[in-house]
Amino acid sequence: MTAQAQDVTELLLSRIRDVPDYPKPGVLFKDITPLLADPAAFTALTDALAGLCSAHGATKIVGLEARGFILAAPVAVRAGLGFIPVRKAGKLPGATLRQAYELEYGTAEIEVHAEDLAAGDRVMVIDDVLATGGTAEASIELIRRAGAEVAGVAVLMELGFLPGRARLEPALNGAPLTALITV
Repeated sequence: MTAQAQDVTELLLSRIRDVPDYPKPGVLFKDITPLLADPAAFTALTDALAGLCSAHGATKIVGLEARGFILAAPVAVRAGLGFIPVRKAGKLPGATLRQAYELEYGTAEIEVHAEDLAAGDRVMVIDDVLATGGTAEASIELIRRAGAEVAGVAVLMELGFLPGRARLEPALNGAPLTALITV
């Protein structure tokens, strides 16, 4: 890691607040709202993610609902790329592609507008946290079903004690998975 990358990592970490026992006892929640409220930290994060999009040849950016929207939209603007929201099922008008996935307790579905992705697109998936990897894995499937290619997945923070990376690696088919911070 370069000195500049280390400085960015330290800045980002310094702006993430630990909230014990939220949303339930025993959970240590990583709150990114102080990072978003700090223009220098938010700019550093946006620049780092935009750099990854450029390095991996992305032509479009997918942001995962909901905090992934907050990160991915400014990255798309900075990188000069289109932004595609991947939403919870039932939130988008018009024709959509839908993908179900397993949660710890049950299932969920996400969707994307069918016309927003096409063959030839190289799509970077951006989200705030990689935990169990279910939503990111489902988004990869949606991207491929639309005929597009996955350029990679980039997250602000990976919860290294959870199996998200192991779950995603087979779905990535060699595309990179980058976490700016691992806790």
